[in-house]
Amino acid sequence: MSGGYVNLDNASLTGVSVAFVSKYIALEGGDGSGKSTVAVALATRIETDGGEVVMVREPGGTPLGEVVRGLLLDSDRLDDWAEVFLFAAQRAELAREVIAPALSAGKWVVSDRTYYSSIAYQGRGRGLGEDEVRAINEKGLDGVVPDHVFVLDVDPETALARQHAADRIGKEGVDFQEKVRAAYLGLAESEPDKVVVLDGSLPADKLVDLIAAVVL
Repeated sequence: MSGGYVNLDNASLTGVSVAFVSKYIALEGGDGSGKSTVAVALATRIETDGGEVVMVREPGGTPLGEVVRGLLLDSDRLDDWAEVFLFAAQRAELAREVIAPALSAGKWVVSDRTYYSSIAYQGRGRGLGEDEVRAINEKGLDGVVPDHVFVLDVDPETALARQHAADRIGKEGVDFQEKVRAAYLGLAESEPDKVVVLDGSLPADKLVDLIAAVVL
């Protein structure tokens, strides 16, 4: 296990064969929703079924991304728009350096967060505008975006209590996380063919069963 929908109109730009455009799966949700656990379990299931998987996380996943991760999650404070552009920068690097090559090689990509996090967290949570944040990220991604986005929905108060050590964004509190949750639910409503909301209180193996029924 090493650690997209790639828009068909843009596939030639990234060099990703359209035969593999459905192998990019993203796990989303609020802080403490269990995304990381389910991502690992899902990758294991795909490998058991004979697939080759690249696991990635955001922010991070490349040398640049890991440096930016520290700035984003460990800084005492950060301007809201600086936060948007830092997330977008590391994401563009990850798409070009890791995700697109993996998809071109016929591998699955399982991602712990994608730009849907920025739409929810910075667009809605920070109040910067979901359309504005989406446009900034999609420009840098150049079509390398997930085909399937699974949102693990957990009551924010319950989810925050699950955290072992909250980072800067994870410390924002319940009101902020409620806005994030509302954004994810709105995305699922507006993009029902791509964004699926799952009950995050279910066991990880059950969630993997539900995801596998869609993607495998």
